Amino acid sequence: MKKFIVLALLITNIFANIIELDGVTESQNEKIISSKMMGYITKVNVNEGDSVKKGDILYEIDSTGITHDSDILKSQVKTLELNLKRYKNLLDQDLVSKYEYEQLELNLLTARTKLNELNANFSYLKVKAPNDALVIKKSIKEGEMAMPGMPHLILTDLNSLIIKANIAESNLKNIKLNQEVDIEIPSLEFKTKGKIVAIYPNTVANAHSFVIKIDFDKKDFQIYPSMYSKISINLDKKDE
Repeated sequence: MKKFIVLALLITNIFANIIELDGVTESQNEKIISSKMMGYITKVNVNEGDSVKKGDILYEIDSTGITHDSDILKSQVKTLELNLKRYKNLLDQDLVSKYEYEQLELNLLTARTKLNELNANFSYLKVKAPNDALVIKKSIKEGEMAMPGMPHLILTDLNSLIIKANIAESNLKNIKLNQEVDIEIPSLEFKTKGKIVAIYPNTVANAHSFVIKIDFDKKDFQIYPSMYSKISINLDKKDE
């Protein structure tokens, strides 16, 4: 019986300074995708759960309105160019004033600038992925009107994952930045080491707890945001 009590005390001492926390994986690079141009959506190339590469076209917006305006401006530029050439000949013969010539020259410059700005908008009609990511939310479909600033897709970067966990205020004195922790994601039988990269107060009122962010290497595992994880922290070990 005495041997059992001694063994129990030894086990208690060994694990006395190790705490277990529940955590959740989260992407550090989640983007809300919207359009800069208003128009009808003519094509949607992705669905929720699709993986996309940087530069992939996510969806396209009808170009009819811009094309019409561009054709009008092109016609204006062509007409102004012809008139400017004619005015140059008249100016050389002193049949028009230099002011009239310069005004026409200014009008041509303005029309060309507007045309260039309008043509630049064509690139916004094809909304592209800003980075490699996973589509986790889609709120558009073909035929709907794309409104600038409205969320159309949400992309999450699976290569920029961290783990978040809450830790009691009473344990805060025992942890520090860059401290090594043990991580496990039970559903994947994944185990690895991680490091605490941020410590800040929990914004929930009267929570009396703090949030820790842990950086880790997911290796070759397919890990997604919102996965449950277990974190073990040795309070006696504070890595530099």
